[in-house]
Amino acid sequence: MAKRPGSTSSTAEVESSEVASRLRLAVARLHRTLRQHADAGLSPSQLSALVAIERHGSMTLGELAAHEGVAPPTITGVVARLEADGNVERGPDPTDRRVVRVTASAQGRELVVRARERKDAWLTRRIAGLTPAELDRLADALGVIEALGERSEP
Repeated sequence: MAKRPGSTSSTAEVESSEVASRLRLAVARLHRTLRQHADAGLSPSQLSALVAIERHGSMTLGELAAHEGVAPPTITGVVARLEADGNVERGPDPTDRRVVRVTASAQGRELVVRARERKDAWLTRRIAGLTPAELDRLADALGVIEALGERSEP
């Protein structure tokens, strides 16, 4: 890829920037499409919170708010709705009874499992339509994509 006229950036910087932009857009689109195929009957924020609780186990509202990157009043409303629908249960912390912890109910865990299965099934169908060469390229790229998500900030 050639350097742009008048640019002081190196070719590698331009390529990295363009790859980063394309990757961000592709991941965002794929995430949105997968979320639509989850068909869980929950809002995106409700499903995200429920998945976090199911994956990480019992959490305080503060821990959940921090994990989800939202304000405590926001997570309180999300959890209230999940609880009203029977997807989470509130209970006291075993070491400090003043603290409330939320856990996924059996119904909530089953909802998460079904949503994952639907998303995996959709993605499996899409991947099955790839050519062998495309499948090899995707498999090779997965290691790099996974590593991007695991690396801490420099």
